[in-house]
Amino acid sequence: MQIATHIALGLAMAASGLQVHWHQSTALGTQTAGRLEQGVRLPAQGRTFFTWDPVLRRAPNRAWRRFGTDRLVRVVLLVARRYHAAHPRAARMAIGDLSRPHGGDFGPQYGYIGHASHQNGLDVDVYYPRADGRELAPRWASEIDRGLSQELVNRFLAAGAQVIFVGPNTGLTGPPGRVQALVQHDNHLHVRLPL
Repeated sequence: MQIATHIALGLAMAASGLQVHWHQSTALGTQTAGRLEQGVRLPAQGRTFFTWDPVLRRAPNRAWRRFGTDRLVRVVLLVARRYHAAHPRAARMAIGDLSRPHGGDFGPQYGYIGHASHQNGLDVDVYYPRADGRELAPRWASEIDRGLSQELVNRFLAAGAQVIFVGPNTGLTGPPGRVQALVQHDNHLHVRLPL
């Protein structure tokens, strides 16, 4: 990300009152066999986003499920800010799991089916905007606003996502290899940044 973008994001976060304890962090290993050093915690909510706990099915997501690299947290906040600027009357962007505080295994013992990835702080789940405009995670593809959902896919691609997994029933598209259909993703997109 360019220095000017970092400065603009920092000023926007300061103006919005977000409390992020920034420091450099490191993704080690892979998304499926890795860990996170000096992770940065995404706030529970802000003017442009809220977090959603996929296990308890409520907002906000628990703090220990909201850690990522400083780069991932910056990308998420930047996309949320730009999405909100384009759609100020739409519901805030809904963010699910990132990684655990030190990364590592995030399997079924942490709730529901868990994650096979999300281990090194470079993965984040973002819930599709709902067609009814409510600030809740959708359950099925039939509840999503496909236009706004496609816009989120496009914004994360533009922000440098390596790959985005979308549900097979969503109809969402993108460059082959970078946007891939994957089961269990009909209510959220899974964004992965490169190492």
